[in-house]
Amino acid sequence: IIIGSDGIPEGIITERDLVCVMEKMLEAPDIVNQPAAEFMSPQPHTIQYDQSLFDALAITRAEKIRHLPVVDAQQKLVGLLTQTDLTRAYFHIIELQRNAIEKAIENRTEELRNANRELESLCMEDALLGIGNRRAMEADMAHTHSLALRYQRPYCVALLDVDFFKRYNDHYGHLAGDKALQQVTAVVKQTIRKSDRVYRYGGEEFLLLLPDTTAEGGGILIGRLLEALQQSATPHCKSPYGVLTMSAGLIDLQHDAVEDAPQWEDIVHHADQALYRAKNMGRNRVA
Repeated sequence: IIIGSDGIPEGIITERDLVCVMEKMLEAPDIVNQPAAEFMSPQPHTIQYDQSLFDALAITRAEKIRHLPVVDAQQKLVGLLTQTDLTRAYFHIIELQRNAIEKAIENRTEELRNANRELESLCMEDALLGIGNRRAMEADMAHTHSLALRYQRPYCVALLDVDFFKRYNDHYGHLAGDKALQQVTAVVKQTIRKSDRVYRYGGEEFLLLLPDTTAEGGGILIGRLLEALQQSATPHCKSPYGVLTMSAGLIDLQHDAVEDAPQWEDIVHHADQALYRAKNMGRNRVA
């Protein structure tokens, strides 16, 4: 970790950075004498020392990183969490949960049910769709919003809602409805970029998080997504479009005053309002 004179992390040298340096050494051996800061990845993702293990897991999972600097309230470095640390801690939690479940079995069935409900709440993925659930989304949104404010980087949020989904369920049945949601998820995954994240927001609603993206870029991506879903031609005889479609509400931090969106929840609220407008305009569109 590269830190400045004020103790604040300025960058991190990863295994990938070291491999790049070793390749360059073949042509320029004296490169090893250059400052380490020349080879670092700048603006590292960090976590506050008082944040939870779940937050750390959510950040490393979302950002696909293996090292997470820990900082204090003044953003000064106080430690480093590695993938090994997180794995060890998570296995420890699993072991504690296993012991708790065994004890609950020995006691009463009701206690076992409570323990199972607690375990389900710790899950980060939606069981049906295999994407992040609401809990994971909240942790990722909080982290992304904090980074955007700190480094003045844009990001977009889109709320997606399957059009006339209640009619679909009523006509085709709930099993077909589940398969339709899985089809929508597959189309979303095939359309978005590697850096984008999709979460199940609730029911037939999805939240799409687009880091380092303005409203213009987000609008282009969402437009491609809605077109791809319509072209997948999943029949929906109770929709005026005849096939499965979605409506989307898009918002970005860059074009909205920070004072109007001091918290990530405000960004999601604005996206929800935009989704409402898209539905009022006839659905199967982005607003």
